[in-house]
Amino acid sequence: MKRILIVWAICLLAGQDVYATGTWTTLDFPGASYTEIRGVDGSNLVGSADGHGFLYDGTSWTNIDVPVGQATVVRGINGSNLVGSYSDMGEGTHGFLYDGTNWTLLDESGASHTSALGIQGNNIVGWYSGGSLPGSHGFLYDGTDWTTLDMPDMSSTWITGIDGSNLTGYYQDNSGYYHGFLYNGTTWTTLDMPGVTYTRIFDIDGSNLVGYYRDTVGIYHGFLYDGASWATLDMPGAIWTRVYGIDGSNLAGWYSDAAGNHHGFIYNIPEPATILLICAGAIGIRAVKYKNSRRLLSAAGG
Repeated sequence: MKRILIVWAICLLAGQDVYATGTWTTLDFPGASYTEIRGVDGSNLVGSADGHGFLYDGTSWTNIDVPVGQATVVRGINGSNLVGSYSDMGEGTHGFLYDGTNWTLLDESGASHTSALGIQGNNIVGWYSGGSLPGSHGFLYDGTDWTTLDMPDMSSTWITGIDGSNLTGYYQDNSGYYHGFLYNGTTWTTLDMPGVTYTRIFDIDGSNLVGYYRDTVGIYHGFLYDGASWATLDMPGAIWTRVYGIDGSNLAGWYSDAAGNHHGFIYNIPEPATILLICAGAIGIRAVKYKNSRRLLSAAGG
């Protein structure tokens, strides 16, 4: 954390945005009218395009569709395991686990809607609704037992990401506002982008959390929160941006262009050392410009 703060300080002196030095890459499923990336693990990306789930390994796009349903969305990935949701022939939504060979359908007992959003090892997180309790509810499923996890005294909870004992997601309060949270197995901590009433956290990797927020005029922006600072992340030229996944320095999601089309993206944050060189270089350039301006003033008698 100290190293990151030093980088931030140098970049502030240089008048540079730390995350403006990252690289944005648009990724669209070939021939699809829309692409929405929902998760990232190493070089592998998952999501949906034109009602079909997909896996992209950096070279090839593969359709991932639940055989018994329709409108598959792959929402999370951990190694060879994929999780997500699909619609049945009626109005229900069901979760699934796919290991590359076998499909396991995931339904909270009595629920009409179940969606798996994140996975790590044997643990799967997500949400369900339509059971004996009103509203939406977060869950943790360890392969055997389902555990309901709800932000205390709030109307609805969605758990979207998992990293060790830490779970992330968002909840809706009794006034209808959305807030992000971090749950460490004991304590629920609300995490909101400052100044807004709509924050959704979707993934976690160590101390870094990603998601999106809605500003006061209704525009969606991606963000990265490192435990101390919030950074807005917007695909250049996009109308709005949503970040859904993080793995190391790679962030993934989708954005909407001026025509309203959805495109997947991956955003790579350079290493702190690289950012440091860029920002330190900016300080050097400013120093040279300052010295040159002083020389010109002196020559002019200023």
